[in-house]
Amino acid sequence: MDVKTYATVTDLCARLAGRLDDDTLRSVREDYFGGEPAQAEAALLLTMAHENIGITQEEHDLVQSTLDDPHSPDLAAVRIIAAVPPVPYRFSPHGPADAPDPSRADRVLADEAARYGGRVLRRAWRDPLAGAPDVAKWTYVLEVSDADVLGVFAGLSGRLWVTLREKWPLEVVGPSLSPYQAAASVAPRIWVA
Repeated sequence: MDVKTYATVTDLCARLAGRLDDDTLRSVREDYFGGEPAQAEAALLLTMAHENIGITQEEHDLVQSTLDDPHSPDLAAVRIIAAVPPVPYRFSPHGPADAPDPSRADRVLADEAARYGGRVLRRAWRDPLAGAPDVAKWTYVLEVSDADVLGVFAGLSGRLWVTLREKWPLEVVGPSLSPYQAAASVAPRIWVA
């Protein structure tokens, strides 16, 4: 995959955060990073078509620019919408009393963040609104500077799984943010470089 395509898929994954379910988006990001674009494309396109997740014309054109077959029937099955839908989650600094304890994940991510070029790590409680693809849970946002966002995501997600057997939603962000990432970034900082 060339540099331009890699940048495009990184941007697409950020745009689709909050619209795809966590597991699908994680898989797509990891497959693109791991050099499995056909597998990532299949997961992305089939999920969007099956779950009726619409994309804007601009997003459609971005997806199309990354495909080996720009006239893919899988892409043709994805609905085009007029505008990006509102973020289907509400974020807050504190979870409910029965929320899982995030302290172990906080430590793992904070310990690894600097190694991956992290500048600020935030954690928010994410409550789903109507139409959200996932349930309430802790969500992390790691701000990085000039880093391979998909690589950092894959490394840190892998570390959480290997160390804790946990899959917390994680957004690795650079200078520009998708609406979902911007909403989650209002969370308090739990680590700063």
